[in-house]
Amino acid sequence: MKQLGILMLTLNILISGPNVKAQNKVLTFEEAVKIALENAVLLNTQRNNLEYSQMQKIASIAATGPSVSLNSTATRIDGNSFNKNEGVVVNGILDNVSASLNANINIFSGFNRINSIRQYAYQLSAQSYFVDRTAQDIMNTVSNQYLNVMLDVELVKIAKENFDAQEKQLQQVNEMVNLGARSSVDGYNQDALTKGAELKYVQAEITLDNDKALLAQTLLVDPVQEFDVERPSWDVNEIGNEVLNIEQLADNAKRYRADYLRAVKNEQAQRFGMLAWKGLMAPQLYAFGNYGTAYNDQHGLAKTDPDYPRPFINQFKSDNVYKSYGFQLSVPIFNGFFNRVNYVQQKVIYENSQVTRRNVEFQIRNDVVRAVKNFEGAKKAFVVTVDQLKAAETALGFEKERFNLGITNFVDFTNANRVFVQAETDKAQAEYKLVFQKILLDYAVGTLKPEDIEK
Repeated sequence: MKQLGILMLTLNILISGPNVKAQNKVLTFEEAVKIALENAVLLNTQRNNLEYSQMQKIASIAATGPSVSLNSTATRIDGNSFNKNEGVVVNGILDNVSASLNANINIFSGFNRINSIRQYAYQLSAQSYFVDRTAQDIMNTVSNQYLNVMLDVELVKIAKENFDAQEKQLQQVNEMVNLGARSSVDGYNQDALTKGAELKYVQAEITLDNDKALLAQTLLVDPVQEFDVERPSWDVNEIGNEVLNIEQLADNAKRYRADYLRAVKNEQAQRFGMLAWKGLMAPQLYAFGNYGTAYNDQHGLAKTDPDYPRPFINQFKSDNVYKSYGFQLSVPIFNGFFNRVNYVQQKVIYENSQVTRRNVEFQIRNDVVRAVKNFEGAKKAFVVTVDQLKAAETALGFEKERFNLGITNFVDFTNANRVFVQAETDKAQAEYKLVFQKILLDYAVGTLKPEDIEK
């Protein structure tokens, strides 16, 4: 019985014993980008559209070949029917079986087929660039959200350290109050300051949880599954020392920005689409060929009757075989302006695509200029916050020593602590903003890759 009690006690300790928090999964930036690129709804939609564009291109190429069809008919007529072989009407049951092989090929249609092939080829290229830019859009979004989570982790750490420091300071102040070295007002002030630090700590954790949930939503992963983020191995100083040339970056953007390249390909595709419709207003020349045969059987005839049907093999293989081939010329004269309306419509689409391409060209240059200036500003802000933190840390150290010696008042000490905490926060925000501005710069130029943030 005693052994049973020891066993139950051991199981109870194992089940509800040491309060050890389970270790969360560590989500690296590379894994986050990989998951996003696999699960993103918009990206997968555009990949499906790319497959459709590929099929359109293949179909446009195949359309230049002959159109071939095999037709077969089997009918039974019970009643009056016309016997085209004898030119008489017969009454009875008549079975007809026919088969034909038909082929035709477009020889000339105003270069409609050639221009259609070019149109769909450029549309395929445009869709491919659309997929690339959509992937960069997702990477940019994930980078922003991932860096926000990392910043939140840093701010939670700062808030926790400040809260711990305020608690420790509260204990010291209370001891000094008990010894009569400090007024009880200082004790209440320090307690309020400690509670304020605890509130900031709680708020920082709430922000972290919200930003983690947003990242999980973007990645389409279960938000219930807890995860931690890992700081990529970037060198902030190396990033800050990078020298940029706006003109060169703007020129690079025209070579790498997938949205601009997509606009260029779309413009070319719409041009050939316009020419394809224009070709349909020209004369059309086709070559055709038909090969067919048939079998007829009139029921109720005696074998001695001269109209008794010949054997199936004789009729189908030789007697009823027919062939036809030749050329067909079709000259459009009037069809309600159908082709012309479509040509004008495609011409307008082409002109609009030119406007879109010029707008994107201006936009990418503006994006690069803005990204470079923001990046330069982020570098300066980071340097300032580093110096600010050093000064605030030194001032807090002196002010804390003066406060403990009773030389300075509580207000000066509180202000020094507030400046130090703010300096820590500003430095963390400036560091992560600098990294993200570098990502935005690569995104603006069109060279953003998953490994960029690892540098």
